[in-house]
Amino acid sequence: MSALGSAWHWLISAQQWHGANGIPARLAEHAIYTGISLAIAVAVALPAGLLLGHSRRGGFVAVSAANLGRALPTLGLLVLAFTVSSASPAAWLVPLVVLGIPPVLVNAYEGVLGAGEDLRDAAVGMGMTGRQVLLRVEMPVALPLIIAGIRTAAIQVVATATIAAYIGLGGLGRYIIDGLATKDYAMVAGGAILVVAFALVIQIVFTVTGRLAVPAGLRHRAAGS
Repeated sequence: MSALGSAWHWLISAQQWHGANGIPARLAEHAIYTGISLAIAVAVALPAGLLLGHSRRGGFVAVSAANLGRALPTLGLLVLAFTVSSASPAAWLVPLVVLGIPPVLVNAYEGVLGAGEDLRDAAVGMGMTGRQVLLRVEMPVALPLIIAGIRTAAIQVVATATIAAYIGLGGLGRYIIDGLATKDYAMVAGGAILVVAFALVIQIVFTVTGRLAVPAGLRHRAAGS
């Protein structure tokens, strides 16, 4: 039987859908790791990106953060955080948050810059304060890129959250780690397929959200910029 065939039989086996080690339970764990990491990354990176873009002085910071986030080895960060924190089970947060910050930060920064000086000057001319310009003018214009940045971060975090299994936690990575340890390659392939499927679902959700939340004119503006 082919590897894909074995993975398919593993996926549709009834025993894989029940209990603490079943697919629903592991999927819920994976979603929790992803959700918490993404929420923290957005809470840190989105305000920073908006403020840097609004001030027009943060290009170097944004680009440096993006390059640093891409250059750092995720597994190495996990091992380092796990060791420094005395084997804390929350060590998985460090690499996933670091991974999620750059796309949100850079897209928020670039999105605010995309509002352009003419639009800013017009808003100021109408009597808007700096805060009002950011919230009422620049942020709406930046929304398509902001959503795209969060989508990119979410997909990257979903794909990388499998590393939680390296320190004995759950999630879909558990199938990959345990499958490799026991040479159960159907489990390995099945786990990998689940991760890919989850990432595709995230992609679809954010694509639909972007179309519903962003007016068509802003979508076209973002696509053309």
